[in-house]
This record gives sequence, C-alpha cells and structure tokens, in this order.
Amino acid sequence: MIESERLILRPWQRDDLPQLLDICRDPRVMATIGPLQDEAQVAAAMARQRSDQAQYGYCYWAMEHRLTALVIGFCGLELQRPPMPIAGQTDIGWRLAHGRWGQGYAREAALACLDWAWTHTPLDEIVAITTPRNTRSWGLMERIGMTRVVDGDFDHPNLAPGDPLRRHILYRIDRPTA
Repeated sequence: MIESERLILRPWQRDDLPQLLDICRDPRVMATIGPLQDEAQVAAAMARQRSDQAQYGYCYWAMEHRLTALVIGFCGLELQRPPMPIAGQTDIGWRLAHGRWGQGYAREAALACLDWAWTHTPLDEIVAITTPRNTRSWGLMERIGMTRVVDGDFDHPNLAPGDPLRRHILYRIDRPTA
C-alpha cells in the first residue's frame, strides 16, 4: 500500500499475528503504552484495523521490512472514537519491535503515512497522543513536524484512575499549505 525506502505499510494479514503478538508482549515495548497484550487482544486489534481499512481507507498498517518481509511493528492512521476526548479526530500512531528502535524506522513510516494522508484524504490536521514519559514517541512527533497542543492533555478513559500511564499529551500537525 505505502512503500518507503526500507518499509512497506500494508493491511493486516492473518499470518501477521505471531509477529505482532511478540511485539505486544514485550515489556520494553509496552512500558510506556500499557499492559502486555494476549493473543485474543492482539487478534481483536488486527480485526479492528482491517475493519477500519475497509470503512475509512486507512488504519494502523502492518509495518513490513522490505528486505526480510518481517512485520516489525505498525504505523498508520486511526479515527478516534468515543469515549476518547479526541473522538472524531484522526491520529497517527506507531509501535515498533524493540530490536528495531533507534534505526529510523518509525520516523520513516510516520513521514510516509503523513505524505499518504495529505495526498489521499481530505484531513486538515492529524493528531497524535502518548504518555508524558514516552519521550521516544513525543520526540518523534516533534521531529516529524508536530507541535504540542497547549491545554490538550487528558486522562485516557480506558485506563484506571491511578494508572501511571493514564495521563496523555496531545500533538497535532496541519495539512501543509501549497
């Protein structure tokens, strides 16, 4: 679907489950995201992404390494739904296998997704969220041109009060002007 120098971003296939499950079970990956996920949760997330792709034309796509054909994470766009405070907005998100951190894959994928979005959707802006302690993620948001939304912080409604990951920060980027 979307190709960059080292990556292919594409819809999920059933045989991607073991690779994504490994990523979502890695405590290093999930430390600033949320609890480790089991097979049923990951399979449900993949099904939800396939449904989003069919309904909206985009989703959090599988991030496949071009040379190895391995799924090393995901990156893409997702329309946020209630009860999220940003319901109705489209966010860009990513998750990457720990062994691939620090090699520029997330940045490459995020920039390719933004380019795709500005070309193929009527979106005027795209948002992104993360926890304040996920410095890698909000650092990437800034490197791809996103800016922090003043007074945009919120408590994630799917996380319990007192959960150290409940507080989220909001970033955004506007459609480039011609």
